[in-house]
Amino acid sequence: MQREIHLQPWVKSAIRRQSLLLFLVLITTAVASGFMAPLLLRQGWWGLELVLVALFAVLFAWISLGFWISIFGYVVLARGRDRFAVTLTEKPGPEGISAQARTAILFPICNEEVDRVFAGLYATYRSLEQTGQLRHFDFFILSDTHNPDTWVEEEAAWAALCRELGGRARIFYRHRRVNLKRKSGNVADFCRRWGRGFRYMVVFDADSIMAGPTLVRMVRLMESYRSIGILQTMPLAVNRETLFARQQQFANHVYGPIFGAGLHFWQLGDGQYWGHNAIIRVAPFMEHCGLPRLPGKPPLGGDILSHDFVEAALMRRAGWGVWLAYGLEGSYEEVPPTLLAEMKRDRRWCQGNMQHLRLLFTRGIRPAHRALFLNGAMSYISALLWFLLLSVSTLIALADALFEPEYFPARFSLFPDWPVWKPQWAAILLGVTAVILFLPKLLGAVNVLVHRKQGRKFGGAGKLLLGVLAEAILSTLFAPIRMVFHSKFVFMPLLGHQVGWGGQSRDDRPTGWLEAFRFHWTGMLLGLFWGAGMFLINPAFFWWLTPILLALVLAVPLSAYFSRVDAGRKFREWGLFLCPEEVAPPPELTWLRDYLERSRSDPSPLGLDRREGFRLAVVDPAIHALHVSLLRGERKVAQSIAARRGILREKALNLGPDSLAGAEKKTLLSDPACLRALHIEVWELRDEIRAKNWGLQTTTPLA
Repeated sequence: MQREIHLQPWVKSAIRRQSLLLFLVLITTAVASGFMAPLLLRQGWWGLELVLVALFAVLFAWISLGFWISIFGYVVLARGRDRFAVTLTEKPGPEGISAQARTAILFPICNEEVDRVFAGLYATYRSLEQTGQLRHFDFFILSDTHNPDTWVEEEAAWAALCRELGGRARIFYRHRRVNLKRKSGNVADFCRRWGRGFRYMVVFDADSIMAGPTLVRMVRLMESYRSIGILQTMPLAVNRETLFARQQQFANHVYGPIFGAGLHFWQLGDGQYWGHNAIIRVAPFMEHCGLPRLPGKPPLGGDILSHDFVEAALMRRAGWGVWLAYGLEGSYEEVPPTLLAEMKRDRRWCQGNMQHLRLLFTRGIRPAHRALFLNGAMSYISALLWFLLLSVSTLIALADALFEPEYFPARFSLFPDWPVWKPQWAAILLGVTAVILFLPKLLGAVNVLVHRKQGRKFGGAGKLLLGVLAEAILSTLFAPIRMVFHSKFVFMPLLGHQVGWGGQSRDDRPTGWLEAFRFHWTGMLLGLFWGAGMFLINPAFFWWLTPILLALVLAVPLSAYFSRVDAGRKFREWGLFLCPEEVAPPPELTWLRDYLERSRSDPSPLGLDRREGFRLAVVDPAIHALHVSLLRGERKVAQSIAARRGILREKALNLGPDSLAGAEKKTLLSDPACLRALHIEVWELRDEIRAKNWGLQTTTPLA
């Protein structure tokens, strides 16, 4: 059933705009490729030269797509009006929220940093409380954590947060024992159990924070526009201290607004969903957005890893709009702190986006979402194409140096086939490529200074422009390193290698030199051998490759240095890569930092480390009682299973928790009867060595 009711006029406009975008990309690519083709020296390498032109055309189309999105985004922001922007055309209505518009705020987590997750929930809860609309919202921590210590730590943190906020009737915790379909399965599990009790749900990541007024306004927008299925915000990157992350945060704040406005201009209600910091209408999501299981084996078959784009496409196929609220403030996230952390995340994203190619021709999917599937895959395939372009260029350069040019071909010709070099064409092509790559960055700075008038919040106009220049240089340095990683990531699924699904790095732990060498040594060797070979055989081409080769050779020091917090703070002292949230922090970020400081300085029960969850679940009476109360009721098990668990309990009692593997700890934590028995037996220990294994003194009485 089609639901395009209130926003019907946008559909025809979207078709016209998307057709115009396709035309602009194609005409730009055709002109650039037309300049590129005659620049190749015609010396008989027609096959390689044609491949080179084809690769150039695809890559130029890719970068020109981002260029035109940003250009029109800048125009929209400069004009200050957008007739289809839901945040600018919001319908007047009551300030409050309807009693029927109950909203669930979901925190799907898996082996995350516990303090950070609950600090984000705390800050969001307090902000909502100040709006006076808290009664319309409930919070759900949906845990897929399989680390037994982290599991218990999450439960203890939930109980402590409920006590502090008085939110036991509003903040709920659930731990899934079977983690089917990862995050998407976790959200689906919520929908099956509680979804019918809520009209909307707001999905968070483990590092998400949102302001209360923003959440209230999102609900009101969904109430005003009943044809919207998903409303996605543009999260701002905050809170990181490493130099690498500060560069990413700065780019997000300066370039993100024009890119977001451009995405909205071209997509309208055919937008995308990024999996977090978005509000979703629950009923159509439950009805239409169940993810298919791809035929075949992983990595390209099986469960879909990158679920968000697919859910948006399915919602749109059912006739509901998917909109980007690019002008909505008060939505925050955190970026990976280091290059290696980013690459670990990208490896999983790459496999998920490669799976999307199998959905390109799914019946009923809108053309805009087919384009989004292709665009997501190109985010990584483009790196491999760039590497191939450089490789083909190198082969042509080697052939030119090693083989004598054929000026007098065997075929009949009145004149020699002299190569023709057109330096003015090369200069024009180089200039156009530079404009395509760097003009959006400059327009982002102009938008901040002229239209938003926020130069002071970025350290002043001079520091802002210097930051843009520094960011452009650093992005150029990191691009070849990313190229090598992403090229590997594209090949891995094709070779049948499947990625794991662990928690992301959420703290500012730096990359050590040995760790950096372990991940970058292949790229370094590639750069060294590539450079040495070209320097000896074709020195002229070597100098053209120097920026790429230099980045690869310096990958280890770049990765290690930019992961350091002290380097990031030094740049902040210089006024570079500043963001408005540092100059004038919103209350949500202040509450988050305060909560983190308090939770990390609080003494742990019985003097034990709070991260030793299993030990606490056995030893600490309060945490033991809490954990048992959250388990399912006792179940009868076969005698053989009970016997194995009894042996496991004896092992834990006699040798201590450190003798158990993670799976063994989880087995005991999942059995309330075993855990109760172990709790009593540990407190009754009178053997000093065994008691110390549990962090107890033999003189400690049971009661």
